[in-house]
Amino acid sequence: MPHHNTPRLCFIGFGEAGQAIASGLRETGIETIAAWDILFPNAEGANLKQAGEKMGARVATSAADAVRGSDIVISAVTAASSLEAARSVEPHLTGNPYFLDLNSVSPGRKKDTEKLLGSKARYVDVAILAPIHPKRHQTPVLLAGPHAESVMPLLIDELEMRGAIAGSEVGQAAGLKMIRSVMIKGIEALSLECFLAARRAGIVEEVAASLKNNYPTLDWSKIKDYNIERMASHGVRRADEMDQVAETLRELGIEPLMATATSTRQREMGLIGKDPAVRATLADGGEPMLDAISTAAKNRH
Repeated sequence: MPHHNTPRLCFIGFGEAGQAIASGLRETGIETIAAWDILFPNAEGANLKQAGEKMGARVATSAADAVRGSDIVISAVTAASSLEAARSVEPHLTGNPYFLDLNSVSPGRKKDTEKLLGSKARYVDVAILAPIHPKRHQTPVLLAGPHAESVMPLLIDELEMRGAIAGSEVGQAAGLKMIRSVMIKGIEALSLECFLAARRAGIVEEVAASLKNNYPTLDWSKIKDYNIERMASHGVRRADEMDQVAETLRELGIEPLMATATSTRQREMGLIGKDPAVRATLADGGEPMLDAISTAAKNRH
């Protein structure tokens, strides 16, 4: 079907999330996509640039070059640099584009970003609530802020995205994502700690069976493999997000004891997950994975 008023898009940050969304949008017929990543000028940015070229995105030479003439700016950078990314494009925004902030940061950080952009852009707080693969641009998102209502038809009708509105205040989408992460990423960290201990004690199956008494609907032998693989593959990024979760709890006056411990576990597991011996076991999981992790963990300490 022909797109009539197809928006011109720009991605600031072209890592896994940016590439996945951009490639999906290209396949739905979105022609004008520009991309900029702070790594583009460096050697480690070569594969990011190649991904952009391969899908037919315009690989920009700077943040200013990327946002030129964009109707929608999508910010998908690392949690630590979300405000910096907005600062890098703010002077160059024209025509009051939508600014979709997909970053996993606290509601307070999202409000600061909205304030920074001021009247230069229509800021939207966006939370991605599921893994970005395999659905890519159709992964469900939650939107919040005064411009959430007006951008929604554009995302759904023109970009074939899937979304819902959390509320009209910036931070409402971020708040849900951050607070649910206390549980989701916390359970991942507990899975590792519990089953690594179980493996060293030689009682993995017994522990999994015993957990079934308390959680009869859950298959812990599958859950532990999935949770530990997520941490091994994405632990460093998940730890950065948990630091923002801790910040969210502090904003709400809650001491983030569990969230900070989860961040420590996630980060350590992300580093262990880079070990080739561990990587080789992730697809199959099970006791070989726990053994590889156990060995790598001992070597770290």
